[in-house]
Amino acid sequence: MSTTEGPLLELLLGRLANTPRDFCDAPRIGERGALHVDALVFDLCRELATPCTLAELAPFQTSKAGDANWLNLVAITCWLLAAPELQAQLNKTTVLPLLADTLAQMAAEYAADKYLHDPERREELVRIALAALGLRPAGESEAQAQDRLQALSSTERRRILAAARETEKRAREIREALIQKAAAEAADKYTRE
Repeated sequence: MSTTEGPLLELLLGRLANTPRDFCDAPRIGERGALHVDALVFDLCRELATPCTLAELAPFQTSKAGDANWLNLVAITCWLLAAPELQAQLNKTTVLPLLADTLAQMAAEYAADKYLHDPERREELVRIALAALGLRPAGESEAQAQDRLQALSSTERRRILAAARETEKRAREIREALIQKAAAEAADKYTRE
């Protein structure tokens, strides 16, 4: 995966840590909540000189209460992506999939405010956002950026644990099969004598 050098990681981490309280308000879902996340997405894309259509904004106008955490994460990420250091490197074709798909997966992992207040989760959000946009932190090689992202990624950690569990399960099955085979061979040898 080829990436372009983006802004310094520290700038984006600082911006995320200083997210205005308004971006953390309850998202508008049906008749509840105050924060119109679809308007934030629209404004962000307009700032990028790539305005959204109504169809592109539709996913952010959900009426499902279960989408609140995801919408909170979208709002926080809109603030992050509005950083002046990122503006020239973004467009809606890379931003919308990040907001809609990648953040939905991340919202399933942790509450949105954890991505603000926990230093590792904050760095994970910044690095995943940069990677989804085809960027890497300034001063890091592609390999360094990828290694650090994999070290922080909750999804990657879960995948590694699942693979380790599967390997252990397979090893246990092989041990049990060998024990059964040895017992069958011993029984067969005993009956022949």
